[in-house]
Amino acid sequence: MIVIPGPASIELGCRIAELLQAKIVPVEFKRFPDGESRIRFEDSVENEEVLIVQTTGPPQNENLVHLLLMTDNAKDMGAKSIVVAVPYFAYARQDKRFRPGEVFSVKTIVELLKACGVNRIITVNSHNPDVFGQLGMPTEDLSAIGLLAQHFKEQGLRNVFSLSLGKKGLSTALEANNVLKGEHGYVPTERDHMTGTVRIENKPLPVKSKDVVIFDDIISSGKSMIQAVEWVKRQDARRIHVACVHPLLMGDAKENILKSGAETIVGTDTVSSPISVVSVAPLIAEAMIMKHTSSLRAAI
Repeated sequence: MIVIPGPASIELGCRIAELLQAKIVPVEFKRFPDGESRIRFEDSVENEEVLIVQTTGPPQNENLVHLLLMTDNAKDMGAKSIVVAVPYFAYARQDKRFRPGEVFSVKTIVELLKACGVNRIITVNSHNPDVFGQLGMPTEDLSAIGLLAQHFKEQGLRNVFSLSLGKKGLSTALEANNVLKGEHGYVPTERDHMTGTVRIENKPLPVKSKDVVIFDDIISSGKSMIQAVEWVKRQDARRIHVACVHPLLMGDAKENILKSGAETIVGTDTVSSPISVVSVAPLIAEAMIMKHTSSLRAAI
């Protein structure tokens, strides 16, 4: 197996390769004056099992084009199989036509990856992982919530209330609580599909005098997280921490969340950011090892 770290995930790709004890094929990358990209593999991938690591966080469109160029190049160069680890999968939230005439964006991206020879996708806390299977693409969606919770446990937090946003996020809070061993719950949310605005319901929470960690899969503008932090603060929590898998943190999101009352914000390296202190490399490496082991057993 060889690992190809894409331009958006060089450090993460190298960490995964180290854990897998796999050879790295570096990518020569150049951006032309007109904004177009040139990508070149610095070694052969012929007859190799290839793992391409490329997140598609901002700038999403450029990073997606790089991913497509790399996968198609690996196919043309005779790779035996192509797995792509896309820790943050752009357009995954557009997993259906919410309004008549709207583009089914994630379907378009998956179809392009199929055409470029991708055999399997690995994602991390994707918005709706089931949609990949419905589109006929073998996909493994991993969860980094336990890694984030472990980070806070190692920081010495005790009697922690694990909180998530949205009813669907209750499983997220439970997953975190399995590590932190306190209490857990959620605050209901409602999204306006016209504007994208998310509102939280001011649901009473048993957090008085407790440390609270609010877990979410993604922080973009930070507006819903700010609402959650302010509400928890009004419930007389002792200290409030924020954890997210994908720290997009557009504009002043980080500063505004801290101003709203959060003491710390912690994210993973699915997207490179100043708060990306928890690495998902062990998750992805373990998934590759487990799949390889299963393949060997099936071949015997």
